[in-house]
This record gives sequence, C-alpha cells and structure tokens, in this order.
Amino acid sequence: MGMNRTAKGIVLLPTLALGGAFLAAAAWLDGPAAQNRPLAIGLGVVLMGAGLLAQLLPEPPQAPPPPE
Repeated sequence: MGMNRTAKGIVLLPTLALGGAFLAAAAWLDGPAAQNRPLAIGLGVVLMGAGLLAQLLPEPPQAPPPPE
C-alpha cells in the first residue's frame, strides 16, 4: 500500500499537536518538574520533526490509466 496525502495528514496532525504540547510544557515547568525540561524539549522537537519529515517523503508515481 502506497503513501498518500491523507495518510501524511493523519501523521502530521497528532505529531504537531503532541510536539507543541511538550514544548509548551517545557516552557511552563516550575518547581521539581523543572528537571524534566530537557526531556520535554527533546520529545517536542522529535515529534514535530517526525511530522514534518513525513510530509517530505516522496509519493510514488501514479500508474498510467489502462488503455481502452
């Protein structure tokens, strides 16, 4: 089964949302939870990068329609 635009969008939305949530959590960590800031930043960057990388994957060429 080949890659298509719908599948790329399904991957993009959750990875960007979760990556943004981790980055936002890293920005507002206070107290004892501040020790987790590098982890939150790392997870946020990895998730957002994976979502954007999925958009850059080339789509397979379309097969020509069968001759009639």
